[in-house]
Amino acid sequence: MRTKMFCSFLSLFIVLSLSAQTTQKPVLHGRHWMAITGKPLAATAGSMTFQKGGNAIDAACAMLAATSTMWDVLSWGGETQALIYNPKTKKVIAINALGVAPTGATADFFKNKGLKYPPGDGPLAAVTPGTPGGLMTMLAEYGKLSLKEVLAPAMQLAEGYPIEKQTADMIERNKAKLKSWPYSKQVFLTHQGQEREAPSPGEIFKQSDLLATLQKLVDTEQAALKAGKSRKEAIYAANERFYKGDIAQEFVRGCQEQGGLITTQDLAKWKVLIEEPTVTDYKGIQVYKLKEWTQGPAMLQALNILENFDLKSMGYNTAKYIHTVYQSMNMAFADRDFYYGDPYVGPEEPIKGLLSKEYAKQRAKLMNLEKNDPKVKPGDPYPFEGKTNPFLPVLEKWNPSPATSALDPSRSNVHSPDYLAGFYAGTTSIQAADEEGWVVSVTPSGGWLPAVIAGKTGVGMSQRMQAFVLDPAENPFNVVEPGKRPRVTLTPSLALKEGKPFLSFAVQGGDSQDQNLLQFFLNVVEFGMNVQEACEAPNINSFQMRSSFDNHDTKPGDILLHENTPPWTRKGLQEMGYKLSYEARTSGPINAIYFDWKHGSFWGGSSNHGEDYGIGW
Repeated sequence: MRTKMFCSFLSLFIVLSLSAQTTQKPVLHGRHWMAITGKPLAATAGSMTFQKGGNAIDAACAMLAATSTMWDVLSWGGETQALIYNPKTKKVIAINALGVAPTGATADFFKNKGLKYPPGDGPLAAVTPGTPGGLMTMLAEYGKLSLKEVLAPAMQLAEGYPIEKQTADMIERNKAKLKSWPYSKQVFLTHQGQEREAPSPGEIFKQSDLLATLQKLVDTEQAALKAGKSRKEAIYAANERFYKGDIAQEFVRGCQEQGGLITTQDLAKWKVLIEEPTVTDYKGIQVYKLKEWTQGPAMLQALNILENFDLKSMGYNTAKYIHTVYQSMNMAFADRDFYYGDPYVGPEEPIKGLLSKEYAKQRAKLMNLEKNDPKVKPGDPYPFEGKTNPFLPVLEKWNPSPATSALDPSRSNVHSPDYLAGFYAGTTSIQAADEEGWVVSVTPSGGWLPAVIAGKTGVGMSQRMQAFVLDPAENPFNVVEPGKRPRVTLTPSLALKEGKPFLSFAVQGGDSQDQNLLQFFLNVVEFGMNVQEACEAPNINSFQMRSSFDNHDTKPGDILLHENTPPWTRKGLQEMGYKLSYEARTSGPINAIYFDWKHGSFWGGSSNHGEDYGIGW
């Protein structure tokens, strides 16, 4: 009893201390709208769109176009996934704009090249581009403005903008690889032959080919409008030109010239899907995620498991709390690594069983409350949907700890820069809301630097093929095949309370995304933090799941803590068998909106590291 009382007191002390501190960035307040994303200029694009009379969908699309143009950290050839709250229907809609593996992309194709997984970059890493279709579908179905109005800020950026240091230096670091792709070399290395071949920070960076591609989309829309087509029909005419017209032909030509597999038929057949999201209830709050073609349901699984514990009494970021959250995440991510995949291509994933509250109770009972379990394996959700698991023989042989090493041998308990770069492989996130009630949470990605630009389109190709596996013994649901979507890390979030929007939140960072979003959510719901405090609060990261990138490494028992973690917490975790490493910032970067229905306003939170930025009005 004394221990429980002490933990409760300590938790209250920590939360009150956090509340008493000034956050490094202020809470954003708005009454009419909120626009938050990964770059200040892109947030400005969102605000410009609101000021034109656009709604949250229009603003989100403008921010998506701007971040794609600024390579933050994605391109137009990547993938877009979103959750949208529609105030007219009071429903949450899911947008699936993830590309598919192209013709010829089979497991045998990559195995015959001596590969264990599809490559992490280059033309063979590309799935079909999804972001243009995702943007135009969202805009056509739910926006108010024209494509011309929404793309205007991005087109101005393509004409030339002062490139920021983060992107300019990333180009310079990757110049050797960029030189092997002729169209990328032409666009990015503006000072070829000089000591620094990338643009300098603040230099006006121009993308004439991309500008021409965007202009073609606008011209097609405007011509359709003049021909008497509706706003929606005109936007879809532009979409048709990208996927079936001259843009598609040049994209495919440039892709195949450099060794890629994408065909014109691949582009023509691909469609954006508008889906029902997955959802769970956590203490009266409905939390929404995309389907199992993302890692999103893993966060819902972790919440279902954690609902069986009194987290608040453990105390914020005490050793016991961290251990419980870590173990629940490992269980959920083990299921992700084995059972998640494209629901539109067989075999059928057991998502109903995975999200069952009874299954979560079973998993919670298996948790070792005293020690880290480095051998956590996927469970068997099939009985919880009245079925027999057809993959039990594969599951029994599944190895939770492949012989991989992510530790830099020269530094004790510190992860190597290359491993961390892969684990946290960045993208951006977009949050938008308006006074009409529209809410948008987006986590677009793909085509990040170093990217292969497809011909004269100016469009960087995706690298998402690497998320597939080649061996069904690893994950029978996520084996690469033509027309199939890889299981991705990208995972926007929406939460409703009492039937109304409560939180909209997302984060960049590969396999860390749902770890950080889970803790952000608990920071608000269990520990009463405001949205900015929750964005900045120290989180933990587990490396026990299989990385979704490159060699799919795993490091059971490794945990990343904030450098200010107190010594007694460090000691407690070490006694539980954890290997500790530390960073100054461990929380994301997270972007979020809290809906203050009492006062009729928005509270915006934007991460205190990186270049994420928000504007409200």
